[in-house]
Amino acid sequence: MTLTQDQSTATEISPRELYARLLSAQPFFILDVRNEEEFKRMPIEGHATLRTLNLPYFDFIEDEEAALARMPKDVTEVVVVCAKGGASQYVAEVLNNHGYRAVSLSEGMIGWGNYYDVRDVVSKEWGRIVQIARPARGDLSFAIISGEQAVLIDPLRHINVYRELIDHAGAKLTLILDTHVHADHISGGPALAKETGAPYYIHPYDAIHPIDMLPAVIAYEPLRDGQVFQIGQVRITTIWYPGHTLGQVNFLAETPDGGRYLFTGDGIFLRSFGRPDLGGKGEAWTPILYRSMFEWLPRHLTDDTVILPAHFSSLEEDAGNGIFAAPFAQVRAQNDSLRPRSLEEFTTFVLSHLPVFPPEYVEIKRVNIGLVEPCEGKASELELGKNICALAG
Repeated sequence: MTLTQDQSTATEISPRELYARLLSAQPFFILDVRNEEEFKRMPIEGHATLRTLNLPYFDFIEDEEAALARMPKDVTEVVVVCAKGGASQYVAEVLNNHGYRAVSLSEGMIGWGNYYDVRDVVSKEWGRIVQIARPARGDLSFAIISGEQAVLIDPLRHINVYRELIDHAGAKLTLILDTHVHADHISGGPALAKETGAPYYIHPYDAIHPIDMLPAVIAYEPLRDGQVFQIGQVRITTIWYPGHTLGQVNFLAETPDGGRYLFTGDGIFLRSFGRPDLGGKGEAWTPILYRSMFEWLPRHLTDDTVILPAHFSSLEEDAGNGIFAAPFAQVRAQNDSLRPRSLEEFTTFVLSHLPVFPPEYVEIKRVNIGLVEPCEGKASELELGKNICALAG
């Protein structure tokens, strides 16, 4: 990491500036001064060029010289990170007093965790497809804007970013779609629907909590396989894709210039696919996922269909411009988990690659169908850590 002249005299770096550096893949160093448990639960991740050291703030308080001795000798420029920004400012000052060029991440991990990145995937005469990412969690959501109409797909919890995007585009939100009832994050769909009056759609199979077996108490419209929506000049077709959840769907957007864009939710990721056990029924749902992946979905795919998933696992999946999307031919080539297997081989592969089941995911599903209404603090606590909806590598 090489600081510019202005940056070299700065004391803080914003989440936006941090994300730009992470995407650039230029080597730089992060010193995380949170305690070890907090660091392990939600580290800042980047390309392989990123180096990170966890050295708790209290180590600097108790024995500053001993803490400094643990710093790598080949590092001069440092981004210091803590929970809220105060401790990192103190440590950055200590480092600057000892010959480093250190800056503190403003608002700490709270600011980083709530940062959203908005950029166009496509911008043409017929309209735009916009990616709205929450990098700290690897969450992706999308807007399609065409003919002064807008649809949101998999909107995340902080809804102001979507309102501002649509207002700035001079459009009206006419449709809200969730590919499934999410387990890793709180959906912004119900709140946006309540505020704007736009209909909110989920598949009815996902409107029942898979473990509690209680029905949703939010207002929603039921999705069905083959259902078509028209947003301006863009045609959107619903494709039922059960397996990650029983109500998981994909949305195929077709544009007047022949473009095909498949919003896959947690069905297919760029380098993995959605785990089938978050409903507590991994063995039962794995064969369903197999049929979706290898029998039903290929009927709708062409090599040039652009895959737009709801999550990314690593910045290595970035196409080089902050966009996490790729044509299906490329996804198939780089995603070994999509290679053809027998059902028996697939079942063995899936069940042997399931990550830990986060207990928070059960509660988040309750929130997303209205069974629980958390306060802001509880909502933030439930969303701590990166999503782990994909199979483990």
